[in-house]
Amino acid sequence: MALLQDMVLASDHVQEFLDGLVTVASAAFTSACGEVFCGVTLLRPRSMASVASSSEEARLMDEVQYGFDDGPCLRAAREGETIHIPDFLTESRFPQYREAIAGHGIRSALGIPIRLEAGASAGLDFYATEPYAFTSMSIAVAEGIARDASKSLRLAVRIATLNDKSEHMKTAMESRTVIDLAVGAIMGQNRCSQAEAIAILRTASQGRNTKLRDLAEDLLTSLGQTGTVSTHFD
Repeated sequence: MALLQDMVLASDHVQEFLDGLVTVASAAFTSACGEVFCGVTLLRPRSMASVASSSEEARLMDEVQYGFDDGPCLRAAREGETIHIPDFLTESRFPQYREAIAGHGIRSALGIPIRLEAGASAGLDFYATEPYAFTSMSIAVAEGIARDASKSLRLAVRIATLNDKSEHMKTAMESRTVIDLAVGAIMGQNRCSQAEAIAILRTASQGRNTKLRDLAEDLLTSLGQTGTVSTHFD
């Protein structure tokens, strides 16, 4: 637990934490279950899925899973239940995915949910080339890793969400600054009111099918302001 918390503090982005998590999880299993490939998937609203893999093999296995939009990790993350596949050759679930993954030499897999706050979900997955690689004891170990990771990943997600909101606010304020400068330029050129200048800019934006900010930037550039407009935060 302490190691995972330290990883959150040392990570600038949630992706760095996920990379560290799969390294820790893979190391915990490889000695006990033979060679094990580990991956993690983080699903957040209005965000692309964040993924990390312990090796190139794990990345390829996860790509197969994402290609079918189903598999032990995705199902564990979405349903919040542990998914254990003792042997893909005798597995009745995931019929198409099963054939594809077995074709890569993978015989068993384990998907473990990482419980997060409402709206977000995550799952750890483990792949092994041997059938029945994951015993009840190793499954318990994996679930323990997921429980330990849960609190740390919640914190990492909160930090990432706050950073995203801050970045969106900064972008919105910078857009507002560009538009305000363009409106001021129109007022000076046309000797009109602010409302009239805004109407002129909007009409031109609609007529050219161009975003308001992009048109405002073009206008400022044509007037000789070629530098990037930015909003400064103290």
